[in-house]
Amino acid sequence: MGSESMPSVCVVAPEPLLMVEIEAGRSGSSPEVHVHPGGQGLWIARMASSLGAQVTVCGPFGGETGTVAAQLAEAEDLRLLRTAGGSNGATVQDRRSGDPEEVVTTPADMFDRHALDDLYSTALATGLDARVCILTGTEQDIGVPADFYGRLTRDLAASGAQVVADLSGDAAAAVAQEACTVIKISHEELVEGGFAEDDSEKELRRAAERWIDDGPSAVVVSRADDPTLLVTADSAYSLTAPPVTTVEHRGAGDSMTAGIAVGIARGLDLPDAVRLGAAAGALNVARHGLGTGRRDQIESFAGRVDVQELDRS
Repeated sequence: MGSESMPSVCVVAPEPLLMVEIEAGRSGSSPEVHVHPGGQGLWIARMASSLGAQVTVCGPFGGETGTVAAQLAEAEDLRLLRTAGGSNGATVQDRRSGDPEEVVTTPADMFDRHALDDLYSTALATGLDARVCILTGTEQDIGVPADFYGRLTRDLAASGAQVVADLSGDAAAAVAQEACTVIKISHEELVEGGFAEDDSEKELRRAAERWIDDGPSAVVVSRADDPTLLVTADSAYSLTAPPVTTVEHRGAGDSMTAGIAVGIARGLDLPDAVRLGAAAGALNVARHGLGTGRRDQIESFAGRVDVQELDRS
């Protein structure tokens, strides 16, 4: 395990991507082309590393797209454990007009049984050696079933590992049946998944409490511009970050997840861990790079996140 100053975090990333973005040059200069690793798992890993964690990413990196994405990720001091699989997906966006236009998006190759088994065993072994294991999902249907996440959570928790899951739909429901440490989910995903009837604070809290009855220690519900909810078996909290002008809305939730996981890995109590996550998410929207930020700035900003304990009723 990592030292107290550099806690170890494992990120399970079934769908790493290669991102290519074309942006307008400054003052009429030539367009700028940015190439970087992407996908939920790598965005979370990048922010966790920025917050001082020693990060290991378990996932497939295959084909030309995967090779380039892996090299870029390793250049950012991420440790990769490459599992079996085909080519990774890629996205090319033209952002010169301000609104991103998808030029081309190619999905990753489907997982076969061998690739799933390899990812599972690698994630299990690595997660047991880390302070916290973070489970991330996929945007495309590439053959990772919901019970993959449920079984992995069960096996990790059975040996005392701490699991933070940032999932939606059936995958989130599968993990909600197990003794994970935290499930982080957005209010939209709770409603769209049929877990909550509406996005009122009362209903979102009820949905979180139903999940906690089945296994998780805590549920964190991100709510865009509204306060974040933290619900445990004994209490509930509302966390409000200072308002920040949005430059790039993508990646805020992933940055929050990274902050929560790093906070738990440091040994913070849950409200303070979620406070760190809220600060990471809020500051990330003020930057162009997804999953990016400076540790000193995020930790300073976390002190400005207001935490209020909610009425037990």
